[in-house]
Amino acid sequence: MTIKRPRSLKWSLVLRIALLQCAMLTLIIVGILGAMLATGLIPHDYEDGTMDVLADAVARDAGGKLVLNETPDMAKLRSGVPDLWFIIRDKQGQRLQEGTVPTVFQPFVGLLDTISDARIDPTLGQAAPPGGKIRWTDTAAGNVQIFSGTKGGLSLMRLLGQAPQFFLQGILPLAGLMALATLFATPWVVRGALSGLGHAAAEAGRIDVDQRGVQLPLKDVPLEVTPLVKAVNAALSRLDKGYERHKRFLTDAAHELRTPVAILNTRLAALPATPERARLLQDAARLSTLTDQLLDLQRLDRQAAAFEKVDLVAIARSVIVDLAPMAFSAGYEMSFEPERETVFASGDRTAIERAVTNLVQNAIEHGGRSGEITVSIAAPAVIEVRDEGGGVPLSERERVFEPFYRLRPQDHGAGLGLNLVQEIMQLHGGRIEILDGKPNGACFRMNFRAFDIDANRN
Repeated sequence: MTIKRPRSLKWSLVLRIALLQCAMLTLIIVGILGAMLATGLIPHDYEDGTMDVLADAVARDAGGKLVLNETPDMAKLRSGVPDLWFIIRDKQGQRLQEGTVPTVFQPFVGLLDTISDARIDPTLGQAAPPGGKIRWTDTAAGNVQIFSGTKGGLSLMRLLGQAPQFFLQGILPLAGLMALATLFATPWVVRGALSGLGHAAAEAGRIDVDQRGVQLPLKDVPLEVTPLVKAVNAALSRLDKGYERHKRFLTDAAHELRTPVAILNTRLAALPATPERARLLQDAARLSTLTDQLLDLQRLDRQAAAFEKVDLVAIARSVIVDLAPMAFSAGYEMSFEPERETVFASGDRTAIERAVTNLVQNAIEHGGRSGEITVSIAAPAVIEVRDEGGGVPLSERERVFEPFYRLRPQDHGAGLGLNLVQEIMQLHGGRIEILDGKPNGACFRMNFRAFDIDANRN
């Protein structure tokens, strides 16, 4: 299925504005011409009226002789000009004549061979059009000379017939210039009008899962788009409220679980030492760990403001001291490889210690019960936990950080340990990544922000 590419709002507006301008320009010019025709600014009795009708009516018969067709305009001219007269002749000497040439124009009849075009005004400029005209013109019968009076009128149909040519020669070039101006100017105008929407979109692109209380700005957003931005802000507010309800539920549930879990551990410890008691204690320990992890997840959001200078080497050493007995009893060897005596980062010591603890416990759980678990610290602020187990498949390296996701269904963990590590890294502005171990196994690398002495100097 092909996804249709969304249309650009900017260029849709530009195209529509350009087309609207062309249409409006055409209507304005046509309206002006119509008004001028109706008010007499363009005279109906213009001087070429008779000649235009005669030029359209003249033709040749089968024998090549000049004839005059009785067109509708010709019939109208005859009825409108009772004393119609004209002479039509070609270069071969053939002639069509009708009516009586007025006495004042008789001298010109014998001079037609020597006249190309002429306006004859016996009134010496007192009449609006001249009394007669002589003109060579192209017709269906070829190039002919017409000598006639000027009492015809301006045909509206003839005026409309000239509209296409007028459009091509007059309106179209002007509309083209306006369209070009629109193509260059309108994008700039539209871009400025939509700048507020661009800022809101950029702000929306920066929203992340660990950010709450974020609202898109309404400044300079077009009025037509404001309801959409307000709807998005309302949706963000609803999501924030739902997230807070979810957090409160987890926190309350974790707190409620601590008391019965503690009571359960106390009662199990009082039972006689049997294999069944050992399994129950192990299950109760996992339940206690799950409760602590849930509480840790809820405490993370409140720790960002308490960041301080912490030594990653000291934190990792403390975790190894605490978990080494567990690792040895599970069949592993432990290795501690600090690059320096101290490596400082900015963060919360308790949260970082929890993250390293979870990674070491994860290595103990999935390292194959053999080989070596290595914890290394490198500059500028990197902690690596490596094992020699089966590793993490490349296709699963994103999913293992999802809450309650377990790589193997038979695993004893609840699937919150690695998710908690990722949350801690996001809180510290760092990242965690999974690499291939050397020569095998998995390598979990935590990249923290190094402690900046200048930024923390008063």
